[in-house]
Amino acid sequence: MSTTKTPPFGWTFDKPCEEMEWTPMHTASFEAVTSLSSDDGADLTIIGISQSADASAKDEVTAANLFANNATAQELDGKLGGGLSALIADDPSFSGKAGTCSSVVQSMEGGKFQKYVLLGLGASDKGEMTIKTSDACKVGSAIAKSCKDIKGVQTCTVILPSDPTVTSNLDTEHVVSTFYSDLYSDNRYRTGESKKFPAKDLKGVTIVMADADNTAASSIQRGKAMAEGIYLSKDIVNAPHNVLNSLSLANSAKRLADETELTTTILDKDACEARGMGSYLGVARGSETDPYFIHMVYTPKDGVVKRKLGVVGKGLLFDTGGYNIKTAMMELMKFDCGGAAAVFGAAKAIAALAPPGIEVHFCVAACENMINAKAYVPSDILVASNGKTIEVLNTDAEGRLTLADALVYADQEVGCDKIIELSTLTGSCIIALGKKYAGVFSKDDDLANELNSASDVTGDKTWRMPMPDEYNELLESKIADLKNIGTRWGGSITAALFLQNFVREGKPFAHIDIAGPVWDDGSGATGYGAKLVTAWATAQGE
Repeated sequence: MSTTKTPPFGWTFDKPCEEMEWTPMHTASFEAVTSLSSDDGADLTIIGISQSADASAKDEVTAANLFANNATAQELDGKLGGGLSALIADDPSFSGKAGTCSSVVQSMEGGKFQKYVLLGLGASDKGEMTIKTSDACKVGSAIAKSCKDIKGVQTCTVILPSDPTVTSNLDTEHVVSTFYSDLYSDNRYRTGESKKFPAKDLKGVTIVMADADNTAASSIQRGKAMAEGIYLSKDIVNAPHNVLNSLSLANSAKRLADETELTTTILDKDACEARGMGSYLGVARGSETDPYFIHMVYTPKDGVVKRKLGVVGKGLLFDTGGYNIKTAMMELMKFDCGGAAAVFGAAKAIAALAPPGIEVHFCVAACENMINAKAYVPSDILVASNGKTIEVLNTDAEGRLTLADALVYADQEVGCDKIIELSTLTGSCIIALGKKYAGVFSKDDDLANELNSASDVTGDKTWRMPMPDEYNELLESKIADLKNIGTRWGGSITAALFLQNFVREGKPFAHIDIAGPVWDDGSGATGYGAKLVTAWATAQGE
């Protein structure tokens, strides 16, 4: 009897994996309606409660002020014999803060238990009874959490305040995108009972809102498209190196082109060498898999382009550190492709959303930073495609070397009007900002403000960092134009200043260091950056 088995992900001893499986999105439906039908009977009813404009102290949090703008909540409270009011009285920790949920109230109706939960929607900073746009992600996450935590939920109804002014700023798109992305579960490498299916019984969510018109339906579809992109981003970061390498990532780009209106060009090592990409190819020399430079393009259907945008992502599919080998946390270095993951996720979402007025060029210089007899070593001099010479003093500062040629390509060969770049570039940025915020480095105030606005809307948190010119001297080499590291201090700043050398002066450029928020130690890949890029790029065509 044959004992030969084919691994589910196509890896063999002799050849690198050529394909990466994609996780399908949760199948639950999501719809918006203006009113409930008489036979609704959802297993779980979530009642959205906004904070009273003048309720800040705990002793002011009462059913009266929490129900003030939700007639349906008042009606349900009466139906449940004051059960919701009692819940608020017994649960002083629930104040209506965005994304918080109360305990569960159960009621026997029609021969089955129906469950009720209060969901905090927050309030605006100005004390007005309008939900903040930035709280939409918290609301979506809370809905998903309730559907996951409460067993057996097949149908869920979310009832928002009946006053349309309260929900006028609640961006349904980001409620939906966060809802679905929080239901993501990577089962590609699990078998049998080890597979996990969050909210496995859930068939659909219905959200009741006063302004549930065609605009809401469109927002739901946009949210689903964004979630599809986030799923792909998470898949890329979560994938182990024996599955995801430069070849399988390039083939994922080809698959994106096959399934969308994107066009994709893959440059092999000969094409890269012909362009003088010596900085990128220097890093790639130690890899088993050949380097592949990935260039995906979104073009609006009507052909009218107001802005040509460049989005560059760091595509290190695994980083050992090279000959300056890592002494700790190497098992996490599959997430060093987090920038590429954000780029792929945004490309997938933007292709589905089809925003007008923008042509977007997504660029990834994909490779691994490995060790063999050909691998680059400290003291090597690399020549980038703009002619800059770089003294390599540390092979573990490799990401900026691959990005250098990708930036030159986006700037000079493509001719992008603006360029943003995302990378898990430095531990220094994590030390400075922690695990929740990405650092934005840009000398262009307008571009920095655009990214800040996109951050506010999407929940992908950013913080602008300085780029002082006096730190450039820390990158001066004794024998080349630049060296690839500065000193121990200000490492995230000198990394950003290094990259600035590969975008021509005057071109709006931002480096976004996502080393912190791209990975969660408990749940793995976060999908960070895909929403940020999509929101920023889409706004450029408005």
